[in-house]
Formats: sequence, C-alpha cells, structure tokens
Amino acid sequence: MVTEPGNTPFIQPGQPVRWGIIGTGKIAGIFANDIPHADNATLQAVGSRSQASANAFGDTYNIPRRYDGYEDLANDPEVDVVYVATPHPAHHDVTIMCLEAGKHVLCEKSFAMNAAEAQEMIDAAKKNNRFLMEAMWTRFRPLMYKVREIVNSGEVGEVQFLTANIGWTATFDPEFRLYAPELGGGGLLDAGVYPVSFASMVLGKPDQVCGVATLGQTNVDENAIIAMHYPSGAVASVGFTIRSSPVSLGMICGTRGTILIDHDWHRPTTFSLRKPGEEPQHFDYTLKAGVGYQFEMNEVERCLREGRTESDVMPLSETLTIMETMESVLREWGVRYPSDRN
Repeated sequence: MVTEPGNTPFIQPGQPVRWGIIGTGKIAGIFANDIPHADNATLQAVGSRSQASANAFGDTYNIPRRYDGYEDLANDPEVDVVYVATPHPAHHDVTIMCLEAGKHVLCEKSFAMNAAEAQEMIDAAKKNNRFLMEAMWTRFRPLMYKVREIVNSGEVGEVQFLTANIGWTATFDPEFRLYAPELGGGGLLDAGVYPVSFASMVLGKPDQVCGVATLGQTNVDENAIIAMHYPSGAVASVGFTIRSSPVSLGMICGTRGTILIDHDWHRPTTFSLRKPGEEPQHFDYTLKAGVGYQFEMNEVERCLREGRTESDVMPLSETLTIMETMESVLREWGVRYPSDRN
C-alpha cells in the first residue's frame, strides 16, 4: 500500500535532494545531464566498478565524490537517494545493499530479473522504511499526466483496446548486454518493458497473457508480440524488436474516442485526441530543457518531502505485477537467465 502523506518528511523544506549514481553507462550519463533541470537536486557521488571509470564520469559531470565500488557510495552520509543504473542482473543486490545502508533508491527498469527478486527488493524497502521506485521515466513526463487525465475523466469512454510498439536496430554482439543472457539480454527487459508498463498504467493487471517471440543466436528474445486480456474485457497488443527501427506509436482506444501518441511514444512530446465526427485535438508537450529524466527526479523529491515510501504514480505493487507479466512470457518463450530461480 502506498504510504500516505503526513508522515515525517525524509527531506526537509529547502534542503536539496542529494543524489548518488551507481553505474557509469549511457543511461547514467543521461540521468546526470538532467540533474540540473530537476526542481531541487544535486549530484553528490558516483560509484563504479573501477576508480578510473568513476573519476572519468565524475570529471564529465562535475561530481565531487567518486567511489571504486558500490558499498562506499551506499554508506556515504552526504547521499540521500541512489539512482541504480547498472545492468539488470545487478539491480537486486545493489538496491538491497543501498536500502540496508539507509538510502532511498530509484532503480532503473527493468526493475529486476524476475518477480522473486522484485519482491525481495520491495520487502527490503519496507523493512528499512526507505523510499523505492522503478525508474519508468515515461510515466512522469507532462504529456503522460495529461493522457491519464483524459482517460480517467472518461472523455474517451471505456478503454477497450490498447497498442504500443518500440524498437531499434541493434548490431549483434554476443558479449553486448542486449544479447548476453548473463547481462539480462533480450528485447523485453530492455525495450518491451515500456509498452508492458504503458498497458499496465491504463488497464491494470491482465488476467490472461500470451506472446510469440523470435529468439536469436544467444537464445534471447529479439522480436516479440505480447497479447493481454483484462477483467474489463479490454485487450492490449504490445510489441518490441531489436532487429529493426519501427515508427513507435502508442494508442488508447475507448468507446467514445482514441488517444494517439506520436513517435517516439515512450519519450512523448505530442499526441492527439480523436473522436468520431470531430476534428482531432492536438497537444504539444515539447520539453524546454533536458530530455525528461528530471520529472522522475521531481517525483522522488515530492515523495521524500511528503514522507512517502513509494509513489502512487509508479507504485511498487504495479512494478511487481509488471515483472510477473514479463516473466510469464519469457518462460513461455524458453528464455532463461543465470539468475532464474525456478
């Protein structure tokens, strides 16, 4: 259950949220670039597997505290929240280590390698009374708030059908994280999590899930379509590929109208509301600064200032059901990872 406001704030009024980053890859750099665009945030520390990497990242983003390894960052008293930007297989151990050290955590998606890991991370957050959230940045962009407002108002009627796709052409390399099972390879955990989460945001937890996938040379999913059915009778079809670069659209169809989110829907800036017999209404949420990661940072700040241990926009119970949905189709396809427990 989401913690209600009114509890003791984790961050006092006027105090900036002091961030640490674990991991120094591409997504960590994007996050670091957007720190200055957040409402009240500072970037205090970075942890990497090597001092050289931590120093290079720190030089690039003007980070004062740099650690060879993750544990020292987790125990840094000058850090309030840790952004976990490692590859998927490390999310579980690193997140729990940070929570046990008393840090709040924003963990990159996919949240974990499987539902069992996700549950243990959630349990650790509750045991330590720390904030934890999956970094589904799409959900916090201003455009998505407007989309949810329209859906929740009933303006499109009852949602009956949802579809979304995502993908890009990736060069095959068996040692690259997209293809290596030991690094959580495959399209679903890296790209497909976006449309699965989108469907969950609009329609909730499915009662039926099935899918088809193309497995590549390393036996990870490279092309797939997932179909989901919901207790309301609605259905969703979501797809992903790392073999081609599609035009990525998101569509929510209700009994009274349709929302069409333009390419790239997962980092959306424009969408239209279409109703039978009416001219489309167009909405433009082009960003004035940053690439959009600042909005999930602002959500973390809001929750910490209100004493919340999770977000009601991306609650942990939903993160868990998303992991369960993805795990069910991965098992159906025969995709296995070294971290799998059953």
